[in-house]
Amino acid sequence: MITTNRLLTSTALSLTLLLTPALAQTTPTEPAEQADGAAPAEGGEAPAGEPVETQPANAPDQQPASPDQYRAPQPAEPVETSQETVAEGLPLLWAMEFLPDDRMLVTAKAGTLHVIGADGEAGPAVSGVPEVDARGQGGLLDVALAPDFAESGRIYFSYAEPRESGNGTTVASATLRLDDANGGTLEDVTTIFAQQPTYDGDKHFGSRIVPTEDGNLYITVGERSDNVTRVQAQELASGFGKVFHVTAEGEPVEGNPFADTEGALPEIWSLGHRNVQSAALDADGRLWLVEHGARGGDELNLPEAGRNYGWPDVAYGIEYSGDAIGAGITADRETQQPVYYWDPVIAPSGMAWYAGDEFPGWDKAFVIGGLVSTGLVVVHLDDNDRVAFEERIPLDARVRDVRVGPDGAIYAVTEDRETSTSAIIRITNAD
Repeated sequence: MITTNRLLTSTALSLTLLLTPALAQTTPTEPAEQADGAAPAEGGEAPAGEPVETQPANAPDQQPASPDQYRAPQPAEPVETSQETVAEGLPLLWAMEFLPDDRMLVTAKAGTLHVIGADGEAGPAVSGVPEVDARGQGGLLDVALAPDFAESGRIYFSYAEPRESGNGTTVASATLRLDDANGGTLEDVTTIFAQQPTYDGDKHFGSRIVPTEDGNLYITVGERSDNVTRVQAQELASGFGKVFHVTAEGEPVEGNPFADTEGALPEIWSLGHRNVQSAALDADGRLWLVEHGARGGDELNLPEAGRNYGWPDVAYGIEYSGDAIGAGITADRETQQPVYYWDPVIAPSGMAWYAGDEFPGWDKAFVIGGLVSTGLVVVHLDDNDRVAFEERIPLDARVRDVRVGPDGAIYAVTEDRETSTSAIIRITNAD
């Protein structure tokens, strides 16, 4: 049964992770070929009004708790798009942000930060970026501008930080000083969050950084994938598998749900998450996220303060091995159901709330990047925060991040693992 009081076990387990990292990885739960997502998730062409997904589920005997959680229909008139490549031959990227002057600030997984100019060329690496652990799913990860960036130049970035006994997701703030050559430097680099415990692994770092207008931040992290670590997604003394809510300085936000719970990390906003690489605010400033499932079970969630989202005890989908996840439970009274889920997976990475004039039919829609679905996934919400429609924009490439540009177009960061390069694609309405 799910509870949120596994506090006493965390200290002992954390010590185990620090002292015996090699032993900790003897039961991996995510083979590399599954993590990389070798094949598209969508099936053949589906007519308008029918679900876009046509492939069979990995867990066909599982039923959604509510019919509108799964395989929503396409809109009656799915959008037709045009696509153009605005930058290519870039290093393998992880995240992108638009600067106030419409240039793009991007993170490269290997550990460099670049500015992409109007000509689509990447400037020299910005100096001052800390060392990263780029093995596996690690590296330099997300980047976000502070709400007052135009005045302060402050940015936030997350990365897999190499540590004496392993690594962990760390978030830092810095002042970005740009030069005339699309380069620059980071000044006043300050760590504001460091995931604990340290673990010697190379998977499920998360992470996304979502600043809010009040100057605070949401930070998403993963549960580090392995059997010995993922159980800590349910432990309030552990930094694995959580959403955190912190100030710009990294302090717990006043009113956080576990601030007065003995032994709990006061920065926690919600728990029971697997690996969140998609997160964004809606028009009302509410945090939404999409997290990776295993074989099936990617979830769209509207995480509420103090709520438990189930992983690894309650989940849709199955293990990569084909076994049930835990006891095979998909719902119970102590955990929250996802707003929506996918089986097969889309492998979500990057997410944006659409606000612009280019796609008038995308009012109240999230645009989500798909690593395995190799394109964009658009979920349209109704007035009750349920998914009314789902449509997909094929790009024939793994999508790592998604942003709405100043012009209202969608910009997708794609990646090619064979060449270790990325491109940025601009998607517009074909009408």
